[in-house]
This record gives sequence, C-alpha cells and structure tokens, in this order.
Amino acid sequence: MSTIAILGVGAMGSAVLGALVADGIPPGQIKATTLDPDAGQAARRRYGVEVVDNLDAVRDAEVVVLAVKPADVAALLTQVGPGLADAVLVISLCAGVSLARLEGWLPPGTSVVRVMPNVPALIGAGMSAVSPGRACPPEQLERAVRLLSSCGEVVVVAEHQQDAVTAVSGSGPAYVFYLVEAMVEAGVQLGLPRPVATRLAVQTVHGAALMMRDGGSHPSLLREQVTSPGGTTVAALAALDERAVRAAVMAAVRAAADRSAQLGG
Repeated sequence: MSTIAILGVGAMGSAVLGALVADGIPPGQIKATTLDPDAGQAARRRYGVEVVDNLDAVRDAEVVVLAVKPADVAALLTQVGPGLADAVLVISLCAGVSLARLEGWLPPGTSVVRVMPNVPALIGAGMSAVSPGRACPPEQLERAVRLLSSCGEVVVVAEHQQDAVTAVSGSGPAYVFYLVEAMVEAGVQLGLPRPVATRLAVQTVHGAALMMRDGGSHPSLLREQVTSPGGTTVAALAALDERAVRAAVMAAVRAAADRSAQLGG
C-alpha cells in the first residue's frame, strides 16, 4: 500500500487526510506537514498521523499530495523536488496552477495530476476533476482517481477544461447555498419560522440532488414531472423566466470560468 505525504493540512488537505484514513489507509502510512502548529496538533490528535517537515514527509513517499496555497507551490516544490522518489505520483489540489508549471518545478519525468476539488469533499461528498500531466502513465492516473474517490466522485478531463470545471463544480456549491438562502428568506417572508424554512429548503435540495444523481433522468424531465399545467410550480417557473434567472446562472458560470482563466494566467 502507498506511503502518502500530504503537504498542507488546511481545510482541503485535512479533508483528503480524513477520507483516506476513513477509507482504510493506516495512519502510519501517511505523513502530513503544515506551518500551522494548531493544524498539526489537530491532525495528530484526530487522525493519528505523524506531522513532520516537508523533506521528511516526501522521503520514500509513493504519493505526494500538494494542498498548499497556489502562491506557495513554487517554493515548496523547489525545496522537496530533489528528495522525491523516482516513481512518485504528485497530486496537486492547488487551484489555478497549471501542469506545465508543476512539471517545470519538479524533476523531469515526474507523474503529475492536477485536481479541481470542491468544498463537499470535507464531508466525503466532493466532486473532483483530474487532469494528467505529460509524463503520467495510465496506472498513475488510475491510482490518483482511486485515492480521490475517498472524497467523493471523480471525473477525468483535459486540462484546458479545468476553468469550466472550476466554474461548474468548484464554485458550484456557492450557487446552491445562494439558492437555498433565497428559498429560506422567501419562506420566512411567507410566515414560516426560520428553522422550519431552512429544514424545508435544505432537505428539498438534498432530495432533488439524489433524484438527479440516482434516477437516470435528465433534469428537464424531472422538472416537467413536478410542473402541472396551471399549478403552483409553473407559476414559480414563469416568475423565474420573467427575471431571466436561467440566463443569469449561465452568465455567472461563465464569469467564474473567465476569472479562473485570469487567475491561472
């Protein structure tokens, strides 16, 4: 079984760490690093892993997970690059950092996978999109997908699609939170107690998501199933269309993609 180094145990690094341990990887086979003493202490206490310095963590590691701020990646890889094992797999969770830049900071021929995760990975329900580097063979990509599956669903995409992925699933949870917030406020305005309105909205979104994921039907067909002629739902949808909500959502996703491209550049 792989020896894994997780460089950075902030929110996303800790999510991966917790998912791997929950998935059955022994804590003794994982080493973590952090510049935050409190985060290091929390990782030791909660997961039982060893928290060490970067060079110690990557020594003999078969998989190295980068979970640091994008601005810190260059210095980190310059530091640890010479100490990496020949057959190491480097998995980058660093938003906006291209495969070309990652490979440029690493020894030639290093297997690199770029990942765009999202916040629900914190509860094991994430969506990750992975893109393999030029030197990453299929078996290393498969290993990355297998490890990341501990955090939720995984898809493989070409790197040029990562900005679109960022816009749809990376930023996507915020769109859902925004929608639920609006539903709750509307419920309160209509006289519902806030806890009741919140429970109604959250469970409705949860149930609808499960239907889309597990039912096999297109969202349009599911929407039609609950839209009776002359009923309440068709009145609500007409109000949304009058306000161009569909166009606004599409514009929001495109704006996120454009901003992702700017940050990556």
